[in-house]
Amino acid sequence: MPLNRRKFLGKSAATGVALAGGVAAAPSATAQAPGKPAKRTKRYSFTVMGTTDLHGNVFNWDYFTDKEFDDKDHNDVGLAKISTLVNEIREERGRRNTLLIDAGDTIQGTQLSYYYAKIDPITAERGPVHPMAQAMNGIGYDAAALGNHEFNYGIPVLRKFEEQCDFPLLGANALDAKTQRPAFPPYFMKRLRTPHGRDVKVAVLGLTNPGIAIWDKANVQGKMTFPGLEEQAAKWVPKLRSMGADVVIVSAHSGSSGTSSYGDQLPYIENAAGLVAEQVPGIDAILVGHAHTEIAEYFVENKETGKKVVLSEPLKWGQRLTLFDFDLVWSKGRWTVEKVGAQVLNSHTAAEDAKVTKLLADEHKKVVAYVNQVIGMSTQAMSTAEGPYKDVAIIDLINHVQAETVREALKGGRYAALPVLSQASCFSRTAKIPQGEITIKDAAGLYPFENTLEARLVTGAQLKEYLEFSARYFVQTAAGGPVDPAKLTNADNIPDYNYDALYGVTYEIDIAKAAGSRIVKLSFDGKELDPKAEFVLAVNNYRASGGGNFPHIAGAKQLWANSDEIRNTIIQWVRAKGTVDPGQFASVDWKLTRDGTPVF
Repeated sequence: MPLNRRKFLGKSAATGVALAGGVAAAPSATAQAPGKPAKRTKRYSFTVMGTTDLHGNVFNWDYFTDKEFDDKDHNDVGLAKISTLVNEIREERGRRNTLLIDAGDTIQGTQLSYYYAKIDPITAERGPVHPMAQAMNGIGYDAAALGNHEFNYGIPVLRKFEEQCDFPLLGANALDAKTQRPAFPPYFMKRLRTPHGRDVKVAVLGLTNPGIAIWDKANVQGKMTFPGLEEQAAKWVPKLRSMGADVVIVSAHSGSSGTSSYGDQLPYIENAAGLVAEQVPGIDAILVGHAHTEIAEYFVENKETGKKVVLSEPLKWGQRLTLFDFDLVWSKGRWTVEKVGAQVLNSHTAAEDAKVTKLLADEHKKVVAYVNQVIGMSTQAMSTAEGPYKDVAIIDLINHVQAETVREALKGGRYAALPVLSQASCFSRTAKIPQGEITIKDAAGLYPFENTLEARLVTGAQLKEYLEFSARYFVQTAAGGPVDPAKLTNADNIPDYNYDALYGVTYEIDIAKAAGSRIVKLSFDGKELDPKAEFVLAVNNYRASGGGNFPHIAGAKQLWANSDEIRNTIIQWVRAKGTVDPGQFASVDWKLTRDGTPVF
């Protein structure tokens, strides 16, 4: 794959954008010779604004409920609101005293972004411009790091999106598999013109997530490699300093915790932003992404220099905007960072920018019409509200469709006689299938991720270990006392999507017991599960490739794989059936117990 430096790397490093204004020079306390004017210390201040994990959100709209977005904390989402905050900061501090960057995961996550990747794809001849490119161009982004979800639709879609952006997509550790050179611009550099005749050179280094090699293996294997963030930062930060960078900012699609969800499948850390700050000298600030957490301001001390590096992660989907405020002083012939701090602004306080909403009004209207297409009927209402701790019909629907699809795919083959099981998670606690008409948005809402379906060969013993690993999700709860469902799940911060329920076997999860010894009465077809028996497991590609670090699955034999998203498979299944009747597929196959007594 050829290097993609053609648009931005040389241009931005050479020219940049001149900035006027800044902070006036302050009087120096240094004593001066009699009769000579006092020397004045040159100072300059500027602000870097940052977003991350926008996931296709332009409007404050939930396409799966077909109404304005709202959550329990009454957050708002979308670039239209971010644009208003950006405009306010630019007005307050001077547009040319600001930069605007992003830390990745831009083109996946809503039906708006899905529509222009799959239904009316940007890759088609004379295809449309991606809504996220239109919005971010209109707002005036300076640079964005690549996120792992940028690769979900394949490299051609990503390259087309890159072509449509007026700003560079950065990835110093996204390398061409053959040449091992950056496949995207590693950095962006911009000159800020101060009132003192001395420009400030600001470098933004982009780093993405090594987990792409696992999670999007089908799209990147043999084409790109993704080494660790620390080693690539250690390579590039000194280069940027040698090129005259006065300020170095890292935009990292990587959380700050130092943890990984893929275990030992890769020698690199998934959430490495804190390690980069700690191990690589020469960095002033890091815009953190990927973890979907809010970190207003967090300081990490660099081991080599003792300097404190500021990290900030704005909340996902455009719910927050990070502000890094830099104060610089001219000393010994160069600009140095005297102070830097961070804060986040809540987009809930802002109105949507009419410029952005008008720009994408037609695209929004098309997608709303698309998701409201009726594709079938349901005899009962179903909801995921209790899905994390009960076996509910709506999760059984996902599993039933997956198992039926795999069973059909294996017909007539070597493994056709093996029983097919399925795994699924509660991806959203607000997904619903109403009684009566089912629309695309209803079906798609069950599966907000772009996962595809695979079939893997597993044994009974492996399934038992798989389930024990999954059951870590529940908080250990002593028998006899009251139970609060709101406090039963997410033990050790395990997200809902990393708890799997299995379909096709029956079992109990004894949450009075310690994790690792909770699965009891595990049976298949009315009999205790044979550890040596073989089964086919219908599993999403995220889990099959190691996502969540579940045991055995990543190394299990692949029997079949599909390139279409599971959400599309569900939509097509509903279209074909016409009527969805939970009585034909739903059953209580697992339940929570405490010392043998059901919790519910």
